[in-house]
Amino acid sequence: MKKKLAMFSLAMLLLAACSSNNADEKKKYHEGQNMEAAESIYKQNCASCHGNNLEGGTGPSLEKIGSKYSEKEIMSVILRGRNGMPAGILTGGDARLVAEWLKKEHK
Repeated sequence: MKKKLAMFSLAMLLLAACSSNNADEKKKYHEGQNMEAAESIYKQNCASCHGNNLEGGTGPSLEKIGSKYSEKEIMSVILRGRNGMPAGILTGGDARLVAEWLKKEHK
């Protein structure tokens, strides 16, 4: 009986470890997908003013925006506009993805 209980416990431990690894892998995959989606949204909606490589143009450079502002501040500018940038170019999930992408990827 003790041997069966020990085997069952070991099996449960291994399943939990595998499940945790799968969850981490899925999270990384989804984060990667989100960053790709954010870049695509940026290129479709923002690059005409901020440049394909965030170098600036009509709008300011965003190359190191992630080191200057928090994700929340970036999102606020995206949603509300600022200094000639109109409000509402991006909304909802698109605004959130681009703000997260700019914060994480462009420090």
